[in-house]
Amino acid sequence: MKKAIGIIVLILPIMWVLHTFSKNFMIDPAFEKFISRKDLILTDQSLWIFMIRIHISLAIISLLTGPLGVIKRIRVKSIKFHRWNGRLYVLSIILNFIPGVYVSFFATGGWPSTIGFLILNTLWFGTTILGYWYIKRQKVTLHSQWIIRSFFLSFANMTIYIIVAIAHNALNFSYGNAYTIAVWLCWTLNLLIAEFIIRKRAFS
Repeated sequence: MKKAIGIIVLILPIMWVLHTFSKNFMIDPAFEKFISRKDLILTDQSLWIFMIRIHISLAIISLLTGPLGVIKRIRVKSIKFHRWNGRLYVLSIILNFIPGVYVSFFATGGWPSTIGFLILNTLWFGTTILGYWYIKRQKVTLHSQWIIRSFFLSFANMTIYIIVAIAHNALNFSYGNAYTIAVWLCWTLNLLIAEFIIRKRAFS
């Protein structure tokens, strides 16, 4: 069972990275479809594209390094690799904070979505910093718990994609409303899953 979960944790991010990279850097590199769905007119479209590319690129790094950090077998096999991989993971999220905040102000759905994204960015940044802070003080259990929370917040974009697909395509919500709902659910649901895993590990 643990082996199957480890494979899922490793394969799922890779599949999502391939989807994200192909969609945003090959199929629609100018983000024309994404921009067409926005409520607000971008005051500086070239700056927005530049920032969203940085945001996506850094998110891809966190999705690739995250699984390598939480899988126990990889961690046990080489603690040196685990530490350097962890530093890259933390750095990718720290550097992503400003691009993430910037693109939040132009989110589809207006201010409700912007607020939801700002909370997400703060939580992602905060949980990551706490995870790093605790390992520097050799508090391994607390480090593991906060990094698990950070790791699941890394999947926020995938959660948004799934919820929008259900709410907009299956339930016929308007795209803007579906997107706003998804923005708020992406971090609440992901954190609930993280808490479930943390508590299950604590009592196992």
